[in-house]
Amino acid sequence: MTQTVDRPARAGTPQARAEDWLARFEAALAARDIEAASALFAVDSYWRDLVSFTWNLKTVEGRDGVASLLGGCLEATGPSGFRTTEPATEADGVTEAWIEFETAAGRAKGHLRLKEEGAWTLLTSLRELKGFEESQRERRPKGVEHGVVRGRRSWAEKRAEEQETLGYDRQPYVVVIGGGQGGIALGARLRQLGVPSLVVERNDRPGDSWRKRYKNLCLHDPVWYDHLPYLPFPENWPVFAPKDKIADWLEMYTRLMEVPYWTRSAVTSAVWDDDAKQWHVTVDRDGEQVVLTPRHVVFATGMSGKPNLPSFPGMDEFEGDQHHSSQHPGPDAYAGKKAVVVGSNNSAHDICAALWEHGADVTMVQRSSTHIVKSDSLMDLGLGDLYSERALAAGVTTEKADLIFASIPYRIMPEFQIPVYQAIHERDKDFYARLEAAGFKHDWGDDGSGLFMKYLRRGSGYYIDVGASELVANGSIKLAHGQVDRLTANSVVLSDGTELEADVVVYATGYGSMNGWVADLAGQETADKVGKCWGLGSETTKDPGPWEGEQRNMWKPTQQEGLWFHGGNLHQSRHYSLYLALQLKARFEGLETPVYGLQDVHHLS
Repeated sequence: MTQTVDRPARAGTPQARAEDWLARFEAALAARDIEAASALFAVDSYWRDLVSFTWNLKTVEGRDGVASLLGGCLEATGPSGFRTTEPATEADGVTEAWIEFETAAGRAKGHLRLKEEGAWTLLTSLRELKGFEESQRERRPKGVEHGVVRGRRSWAEKRAEEQETLGYDRQPYVVVIGGGQGGIALGARLRQLGVPSLVVERNDRPGDSWRKRYKNLCLHDPVWYDHLPYLPFPENWPVFAPKDKIADWLEMYTRLMEVPYWTRSAVTSAVWDDDAKQWHVTVDRDGEQVVLTPRHVVFATGMSGKPNLPSFPGMDEFEGDQHHSSQHPGPDAYAGKKAVVVGSNNSAHDICAALWEHGADVTMVQRSSTHIVKSDSLMDLGLGDLYSERALAAGVTTEKADLIFASIPYRIMPEFQIPVYQAIHERDKDFYARLEAAGFKHDWGDDGSGLFMKYLRRGSGYYIDVGASELVANGSIKLAHGQVDRLTANSVVLSDGTELEADVVVYATGYGSMNGWVADLAGQETADKVGKCWGLGSETTKDPGPWEGEQRNMWKPTQQEGLWFHGGNLHQSRHYSLYLALQLKARFEGLETPVYGLQDVHHLS
């Protein structure tokens, strides 16, 4: 046993304990003493690395996991300079410290939680690459060349030339397929890092992925949770933004951040050339066929981007209107009509409520139990300490909140979430009693961990109540239960024989895995090679094992060279776009990027 492992008496203050652990950890790393470094972790411990050591998004568990990570990464990483960035704190026997350090390639930040026997959780996250820092603050561009320059071109002329030549005379290094919030955020990151990239979007305008949704749609997440990189929402922005306001913001953001962006551009195929190590991406650009040859392709088609449209007997015989929720035009045309909405999650509730408001006779078909949480309770108890005016007043900036959330490994995140939803249940117990008395089948997740874990595990199965649940509880929105058996000319028939008269049927049946888009554009073989996107392998409902430790395939290298996925809510688009952009920047600059722990494929869809 090396001297580094020998533990001194417990230091007296949280700051002293944190500094002592960091000094011993750095000494062990400098000595390349992996045994000593891993011994500084508790037996039950978790190290989550976001690119800084692993060139991957990877969580390892226990001392053996730490030893494996260091054995694979330490020599190439060359970490040094570990230090705290603010005074450490302690609560309930756990010391917490914000840290920063450097690697051979870049600068990183992180978070440490210490228990008596050693590190309980460690987060390490790459924030910038040395020599390739973004042009911010003191490095910001001058914007003008003073003096007299013959033939000077204006900023507008340079931008016009860039837009005319990119994809034709100059090929992008990265093509981002999908120009919604995820593609736009990543495009902004790549632009600031100087990576030649192009976002291709099939719609007419940036923001149309929101603009074209049903008219009453609003964000259910609060403004503090939803900022985009570089340009936060103004301080008078509404807490819950209407979808058209978000659409306009995305369009404006795309222009101001100078994101290279093609509209009316539908990708029709993407073929990997293994000899040339590049893609051949065929784009129908407003009727013109263009072939792009990027080194990397990012599918930013949305975690909820490929609609699951069911196939029921009799759909071809139904004489009314039927469509997936993603194509729902709004309630106006259905006043006085009988509407059946198949599904009971967010979109189903929103659509049911709007139809009822406009005079439709609405029935919700609940096929399985759904988790409901009132918006006010979620904002206060679930998000208030991280994303709120209260959090900002306590010094929790958006960046800090993102890192706090990221510092909790997925394996133990339910331990943090269960008490939150127990408190919500107690606060709103009368609401839940009325809802269940009306026949609504409610759950709290397989282990009682509520909405966030359902989202992370399966991306479905919940509704943030902004009013529709009251209509369900008082019977204004009728409830039916079971699976759809078939449709007739004017009804929906359930498996128990219940027949629901219908003039319109809305299939709020969710979305498929993002690798479905890969199958469409790059072929089923490539889709199967990368496998299912999203989920943790928790072995809970709709999230089959084995345990992954991170979101499958998201924001990190996949089994297909040059193929990446970027998606999620606005929070994830903001936060994880940084790590994906840094990985792409490093490759663009020719840096060595040895990937530790490339994800295995266990599920194809």
